Amino acid sequence: MAIDNLSRYRIKLASRSPRRQQLLKELGISFEVVIKDCPETYPENLKGEEIALYVACEKASLLKHELDNYDIVIAADTIVWCNNRVLGKASGYEEAASMLREISGKTHEVITGVCLLSLSKEKSFAVSTRVTFEEMSDEEIHYYIENYRPYDKAGAYGIQEWIGYIACSRIEGSYFNVMGLPVHKLYHELHNFINAK
Repeated sequence: MAIDNLSRYRIKLASRSPRRQQLLKELGISFEVVIKDCPETYPENLKGEEIALYVACEKASLLKHELDNYDIVIAADTIVWCNNRVLGKASGYEEAASMLREISGKTHEVITGVCLLSLSKEKSFAVSTRVTFEEMSDEEIHYYIENYRPYDKAGAYGIQEWIGYIACSRIEGSYFNVMGLPVHKLYHELHNFINAK
C-alpha cells in the first residue's frame, strides 16, 4: 500500500496512548486523535483475544455517529493474559507489584485488538505476542514502579522501558504489539480496508 493512497482519508485514532500515537506517526500516516471516554469493561464469559477485540470495537463504535464518508477510525485495546486471566492497568503501587510478581519467571501473552471503522464497514483483528520474563527480585520490581510509575499500561509494564531491558528474555511475535499497536498487521489491514468493495 502506498501511503499516498491514504491521503484522501481522514484517519482518527481513538487512543490516548502516547505509544500508539508514536507508532502510527512512524508508519507515516497522518491522523488526528479523537477520544471518547469508554469504560474498558466486557462480558465475563469472554477470554483473551475476545476481550481485546470487544473493547476495541466498543471504543470505535462511540465515534460512528460523527463519521463522514472519508473518515476511518482506528481503535485498539491491549491486554496482558497470564494464568488464564487479564492483567489490566494497575490502580496503584500494590496492584502493580502484584502483577509484576505474577509475570516474573513466566511466559505471558500480550494481545492487542484493533477495530477499523468507517461509515460503510467495520473490520477487527487481534494480534498476540508471547513474552517471557526472567525472575525479578522485589528490589527490581520496586525500582521499576517507583521510577517509571507504569499505571497506564496493561500488566503494569512497558517493554520499551528499563524492565524490558533487564527482565524480558524472549519475545515470540511482534515487538510493537507489546508496545500497544501491531503496526505491521495494521498497515496491511488498512490497505485491505480501503480497497475492499
